[in-house]
Amino acid sequence: MTIEIILLAMVAAFLGLRLYSVLGKRTGHEQEHMPRNIEPRTNDRQPLDDVKPHVPDIVPAPASAPAMVYDSSAESGMRAILNADRNFDVGRFVEGSRAAYAMILEAFWKGDKEELKLLCDDDVYESFAEVIDAREKRGEVLENQLVRIDNARISAAEYNRPVASITVQFDADIAAVVKDKKGKLIGGSLSDAAETHDVWTFSRDLSSADPNWLLDETDEA
Repeated sequence: MTIEIILLAMVAAFLGLRLYSVLGKRTGHEQEHMPRNIEPRTNDRQPLDDVKPHVPDIVPAPASAPAMVYDSSAESGMRAILNADRNFDVGRFVEGSRAAYAMILEAFWKGDKEELKLLCDDDVYESFAEVIDAREKRGEVLENQLVRIDNARISAAEYNRPVASITVQFDADIAAVVKDKKGKLIGGSLSDAAETHDVWTFSRDLSSADPNWLLDETDEA
């Protein structure tokens, strides 16, 4: 029992560091209801000539001037966050948010509730877990693929001491496939992808010793 507890603690610490390392530290055809509109819209479906399984093409965010990666409407909030946390790096956060976007989507599609619990706040986690449970009850399996992240941009930022909140809009292409337990195709295709425009908000208590940012809210642009 003691060994199992130690192993679980090590896994939790590892996943937490994964998210911390990518957020802010300086140095488709699926018909189920998805939490807060993260399902790709089928009317935006577009063909792709070359879909690469499990290897999303994450277009790098600009490494230069922070103004290039957030809207003017977010400027006041970003200044407040930067003043409160001198170690915060805007460009690195945006680049890291892309990795977090991919990590969370993959965990949701795979039904990995343990990882989702580490990466999301309680409300978002419960929404994801509810859909995962319903999907498993129906005997459905998702084989979605994040094909490409075209853009990630901070659209809003807020600092309500001690909590910082940063909203990022992601423009991406997702190929969606749903199968039954026997592997029979129910819907979707990996030969085309849906264009998605998601708006996710990450938050962190800047006064806390916990360095991790959590997914606080998801919406659709």
